[in-house]
Amino acid sequence: MHIAEGFLPPAHAVAWGVASAPFVVHGARSLIREVREHPESTLLLGASGAFTFVLSALKLPSVTGSCSHPTGTGLGAILFRPPVMAVLGTITLLFQALLLAHGGLTTLGANVFSMAVVGPWAGYGVYRLLRRYDVPLMVAVFFGAFVADLSTYCVTSVQLALAFPDPGSGFPGALGKFGSIFAVTQIPLAVSEGLLTVLVMRMLVQSSRGELTRLGVLVTSVAGQKPAESAEAVAR
Repeated sequence: MHIAEGFLPPAHAVAWGVASAPFVVHGARSLIREVREHPESTLLLGASGAFTFVLSALKLPSVTGSCSHPTGTGLGAILFRPPVMAVLGTITLLFQALLLAHGGLTTLGANVFSMAVVGPWAGYGVYRLLRRYDVPLMVAVFFGAFVADLSTYCVTSVQLALAFPDPGSGFPGALGKFGSIFAVTQIPLAVSEGLLTVLVMRMLVQSSRGELTRLGVLVTSVAGQKPAESAEAVAR
């Protein structure tokens, strides 16, 4: 999903940077507020960022100018909401561009939009929808992480198709080509990321139950509402 340095036409690179900027600014405010009001969440925020950094640094060649890998944004989006992940994802992509030559500075806006904006929002939306209908926590976490991963690559396919339309069939033909090539590697990667995110969430339920309750991931027992979810219940 990391589009390589200099691969996008300048106008596209600027446009995606402008599109991403408001989400990052809003996310920075959300992150500052979270740290100021709940300093005890700093460790979990750092762990969410590290999870994203490690998973998205696993690079598998996919198509010219890009690569496939897990994204790791679903976990942070579920824990801290998508705006915070816009910042953590941007920091991750910036460090990878500077230290790992993974992605690039000119394509940072496009990569942020796909991985740090659309991915977290799509994954969180699916997670919240499933939880609204009382789907078990771990099932909702799996599908949230799965969609966050896969939607990132759908957006990257759109970005590449807009930049490089097919000479004969234009944007639709290019989108079909980019999307089909990405899907070969990305669907199993998205499934793997979903399973890994479930494993991490199981560990957090055991070790950070109070913090998960404050964040709204676990439901407390309130009169007239759904009873508390025990560690054994959410692990099922």
